Amino acid sequence: GPPPLGQKMRMIGITGTNGKTTVSHLIEQVLRDQGETTGLIGTMYMRIADETIETKNTTPDSLTLQRVFSKMNEKEVTTAVMEVSSHALVQGRVYGTDYDVAVFTNLSQDHLDYHKTMEEYAYAKSLLFAQLGNRYSKNHPKMAILNVDDQASKTMKRATAAHIITYGIDQKADFRARKMEITSKGTTFELVSPEGTETVHIQMIGKFSVYNILAAIATCYVCGVPLKEIMKTLSGIKGVRGRFELVHAGQDFPVIVDYAHTPDGLLNVLETISEFAEKRIFVVVGCGGDRDKGKRPKMAKIAAEYATNPIFTSDNPRTEEPVAIINDMLEGVQGESYEVRVNRKEAIELAVNSAEKGDVILIAGKGHEDYQIIGTEKHDFDDRLVAHEAIEKKQKL
Repeated sequence: GPPPLGQKMRMIGITGTNGKTTVSHLIEQVLRDQGETTGLIGTMYMRIADETIETKNTTPDSLTLQRVFSKMNEKEVTTAVMEVSSHALVQGRVYGTDYDVAVFTNLSQDHLDYHKTMEEYAYAKSLLFAQLGNRYSKNHPKMAILNVDDQASKTMKRATAAHIITYGIDQKADFRARKMEITSKGTTFELVSPEGTETVHIQMIGKFSVYNILAAIATCYVCGVPLKEIMKTLSGIKGVRGRFELVHAGQDFPVIVDYAHTPDGLLNVLETISEFAEKRIFVVVGCGGDRDKGKRPKMAKIAAEYATNPIFTSDNPRTEEPVAIINDMLEGVQGESYEVRVNRKEAIELAVNSAEKGDVILIAGKGHEDYQIIGTEKHDFDDRLVAHEAIEKKQKL
């Protein structure tokens, strides 16, 4: 009979705690530049060819998913790139989806309110690799692309029968980055690949960006795109909305907006910033209400350890009292110096007005979101716009 829905196109599934959104966008862009018609299913939206549809969950349920695939087939999509959350894997939301390439980014303490232990979480992620069927066809070989620097890769490796391609920085891998040089303008590194060694420059910043780039290179390479073509696209990409996004308003200090809302995500971004910050680091950060309380003191502790000037504020307090959320955070920073501004706009303005040349500001937690949820109401609030306005106001003084 005919192949099941969604199986005429190449399917790429990406799982891991951080980097899924960026990696999927990088891959999509490379394939589009190669003339492919692509589909993207992600946290921020779904895109079918050139049409964008806003989404609620990272991974839609299996019925919605099959409908999306059928629409992709109508639009003659040749490759679909999909973020696959661990929740979706455990709940069987991607059951019946036959992936050709599965990509693993990394594993860190997130979603533990759902998965209880890291072992269970790793197991959940490995389901994607176990589902890489044993069907082998010439034009769609099954490939597992693994971050060799992450311990959890061993679980994925055991789970799959597919061909394994590795990428990494600290350990030997099929695609490896060495001799990284990071500035506030971009990152230069030596790429070691099956094609040999070459020096490449990307406009994205930091070690975690290099992992994302390597995952995208390896994936596009196994999809048959020549390395030279892959690098042509990737070296031109500035990044993804709200992911380490620089706000430019003529100021002489970098202002970075990032979606980091987990201890690990915040640590990644602050470590990266500390590699190029010349003087002080300001971080504006809060924690969401009605969500995992355990991470609050941890987030604050990381902010106080890595930033010289932490400013604690509200994220999306939802139905919790904003001050109570901040007090939970403050338990992680006894004896450290910090500022508190419950109003997020005031917190951003404080950072902008205090910063001078050589300093760096990070506004963390909300990234691309253009709203703030207070109580059950959504208010217009975009970290990037608020920062832009604060900078312009400061320059008029």
